Amino acid sequence: MPLNKNLLNLKKRKKMKKIIQTTSLALFTIILMTGMAINPPKKTTYSFKVFGVCEMCKERIENALDRKGIYKAIYDFKSEQLTVTYNAALFKQEQFHNMVAMVGHDTEDVKADNVVYSNLPDCCKYRDGAKCDH
Repeated sequence: MPLNKNLLNLKKRKKMKKIIQTTSLALFTIILMTGMAINPPKKTTYSFKVFGVCEMCKERIENALDRKGIYKAIYDFKSEQLTVTYNAALFKQEQFHNMVAMVGHDTEDVKADNVVYSNLPDCCKYRDGAKCDH
């Protein structure tokens, strides 16, 4: 009889081990999935120099960065600094330079196309030494 009892205990232990392994795997999967859903996108802030002279320039530059995944773009024309807060998984920093250059403003890394620059209002032509009073 003890042999049968040992066999029965062995079978129970194997079954219990399998239940524990399956439950552990299920819990691990749930924890992993929950962690992925809870973690918001990583917000990163980046500042760089952009050439502009007035409120019109500020509005144009900030609007160029009005895109999904960019949480905030603030341009200070007095210091010529643009500060961008964005989802780092969606953008690379050089993309911001290109977005700004596409609306006619040079950055520390990218020069705006001359044709685009020439279409800026006269008061915004920073290369020509423009100064705005508005």
